[in-house]
Amino acid sequence: MTTSSPEHGVSLGMPELPAPDYPADVRARLEADAREVIARYPDSRSALLPLLHLVQSEEGHVTRTGMRFCAEVLGLTTAEVTAVATFYTMYRRRPSGDYQVGVCTNTLCAVMGGDAILETLQEHLGVGNGETTDDGKVTLEHIECNAACDFAPVVMVNWEFFDNQNPESAKRLVDDLRAGRTVSPTRGAPLCTFKETARILAGFPDEREGAVQAGGSAGPASLTGLRLAKGETPAARVVHPRDAGPQDAPPQDAPPRDAHDPSPAEHLSSHDAPQDTSASDPAHPSGPVAEEGE
Repeated sequence: MTTSSPEHGVSLGMPELPAPDYPADVRARLEADAREVIARYPDSRSALLPLLHLVQSEEGHVTRTGMRFCAEVLGLTTAEVTAVATFYTMYRRRPSGDYQVGVCTNTLCAVMGGDAILETLQEHLGVGNGETTDDGKVTLEHIECNAACDFAPVVMVNWEFFDNQNPESAKRLVDDLRAGRTVSPTRGAPLCTFKETARILAGFPDEREGAVQAGGSAGPASLTGLRLAKGETPAARVVHPRDAGPQDAPPQDAPPRDAHDPSPAEHLSSHDAPQDTSASDPAHPSGPVAEEGE
């Protein structure tokens, strides 16, 4: 294999040295984890995706050492592993921050203000797309649609949702992340670091107290769709506050709800922007357009 540009630190045309191995203790620990992952699959090569998450949880990105490890434990070539690691965007190929902040810039989020959010965060953090802040806390990137268009614009942090954002709320969000303050996603499991997220995506349980019960993709919550399909759990109608009508009002005899304990159906977070997001649209800097006739 030869290098393709001087940024690798060696001259063009010079062969690249083999990737170094993990230290013995790290390798032994990863091998034990890898055996557990591989045992889940009838064909060991099917374990490649979770194993790439596993090595990503070790260093925060998929290194050449990590790809060598995956190749060796699965009996693949490094070229086969590299082809997969470079195809999927959830695998980072260079050092990244504790928090991956992704701004959706697909069509609906973009027209609702996603482009303005990304531009604001780039200026606020002093980084470009895919770059990490000097303190190693935040990596900023634009992301593809995450199927939450009804709550656009959407920002994700380590794959957890922050709905109805605008430039100012997004700035507060990243400031809180960098300062180490508690940040609560709109829904799903509590936020954890990118390395911790990668280990969960590798298929290992989230061992934080209360994290599984809080929801998200780990643990029993992942079985919700199956239970619905089997008719074991009645489907709940989720209504966004801005779309609620008279038919969505609680029964008159319903007990009052604690203002500090919002219903999960409301999809609220301490880091959500106000529900009216048109103020983040560059075309309407003064806020929502008045209804015709007002």
